[in-house]
Amino acid sequence: MNTDRPISSPDVEEIERPAASRILATLIESSPLAIVTFDPEGVVTMWNPAAERIFGWSENEALGARLPFVPAEKQEEFLALRRRALLGEVFTEPELHRRRADGSPIVVSVSTSPLRRPDGTIYGIMSILTDITYVRRMEEQLRRSQKMEAVGRLAGGVAHDFNNLLTAISGYSGLLLHRLPEYSTLRRDVEEIRKAGDRAAQLTRQLLAFSRRQVLQPKVLDLNAVVKNMGRMLRRLTGEDIELSTDLSPSLSRVKADPGQIEQVIVNLAVNARDAMPGGGRITIATADAELSPAYAAAHPEVRPGPHVLLSVADTGHGMSDETQAHLFEPFFTTKERGKGTGLGLATVYGIVQQSGGHIRVNSAADRGSTFLIYLPRVEAPEDGAQVADRPLLPHPSPGTETLLLAEDEEVVRGLAREILSGNGYKVLEAGNGREALLLSEAHRGEIHLLLTDVAMPKMSGRELTERIRLQRPDLRILYMSGYTDDVILRQGVIEDGIPFLQKPFTPEALARKVREVLDRALQLD
Repeated sequence: MNTDRPISSPDVEEIERPAASRILATLIESSPLAIVTFDPEGVVTMWNPAAERIFGWSENEALGARLPFVPAEKQEEFLALRRRALLGEVFTEPELHRRRADGSPIVVSVSTSPLRRPDGTIYGIMSILTDITYVRRMEEQLRRSQKMEAVGRLAGGVAHDFNNLLTAISGYSGLLLHRLPEYSTLRRDVEEIRKAGDRAAQLTRQLLAFSRRQVLQPKVLDLNAVVKNMGRMLRRLTGEDIELSTDLSPSLSRVKADPGQIEQVIVNLAVNARDAMPGGGRITIATADAELSPAYAAAHPEVRPGPHVLLSVADTGHGMSDETQAHLFEPFFTTKERGKGTGLGLATVYGIVQQSGGHIRVNSAADRGSTFLIYLPRVEAPEDGAQVADRPLLPHPSPGTETLLLAEDEEVVRGLAREILSGNGYKVLEAGNGREALLLSEAHRGEIHLLLTDVAMPKMSGRELTERIRLQRPDLRILYMSGYTDDVILRQGVIEDGIPFLQKPFTPEALARKVREVLDRALQLD
């Protein structure tokens, strides 16, 4: 008898069918994808472990049930998809909104096909689902980040150009006031022009804060001390019908930030909280050390993990909807009635925190108040000591006789600066860009005591001009000016130690005073 003959096909099927079933069952059990089957009425007939992990219902809870995993507003969509499957269509929906057993939202990608008997009749539906909630959340955060970056670039550019105009408005109105006699009836009109310029300058400063293009002067700070020093001012600001309390960690670590800007953050958040409680309430300012984990940083692309200090401002106000929170930090977005706000308060907070290397988020819900949480990187350094008070500023700086080289591409600003400086006794060599300034320096046989240059100019930046002109005149003093700080001479908007800088818009007094200060400092060093 030949025992090596091949086994007949029926014998092979009888042996392989149980093995195939076991393999299929194992695949379904171990699949990272949710595999679910339904009867034509939507009753669950199969529910694998991945479905339990993703949706939260156990197999015992799911089998034989019509699970409420479809939000009410998506019911019609769900029924239409089920009809398509029962008609024999095989299809994939890349993004559907569902909900878990605990009611939380979930986003899934679904591939659906009909289940058929051997004769071809359809007896159910099979869906294979992938949880893409995290992916969609990251995509949305990236879109928001890119949007904020684009708006920030636009805001910074607008503020830069606007500051040049405001420099002329503030500067020439200041010159007029100096020239008009006290009895002149025109003084009142010029004062109003200057006040309007000052208000406009404040708006541009807020835009620069949002776009992270302002000048910061960071110091090692104790946030507890900052909050305590602001107590009296904040109580006046919030009013008698609002309770202001603090919860400050006694062993708080230090941060490195601009103290004036941090105070601005606290003021803006306190005002925002006050406006959210027209009938009164409570504001709580708290501090604590915090550790941002790699997992948290992975979920928030702009965050660096590690030790931080938390500053939080909480209120008991009316709270905010998800829609409001989605636009909260955008410039000019406001929920206040027309004329009651500019929409720049929280945008300013966002920009200051970002430029300080920190992270801000908000926890809020309608009628449940709001809590703003600000995380600033922790530093291991002693707190900076009290700063030496600046010498009193004279209303009219003493005149000078030195020779100055002025490099400014905006003609109206250049003309104003020349008039102010010439009026204060200086000899002014005037250039419309960096190349012209270099040629003037080469052609001038006498001494040049100071270069006053714009930071951002076409053809040659202020930094490049400084580097090249110092090859000719190594002892030349430098004073930078700019409507914003987007230049390598100012690292990420933080001015380098020892570099004199004048922010536009400036008044005639501010320019004359700063020039005199830099020149006098040079004499002291010599």
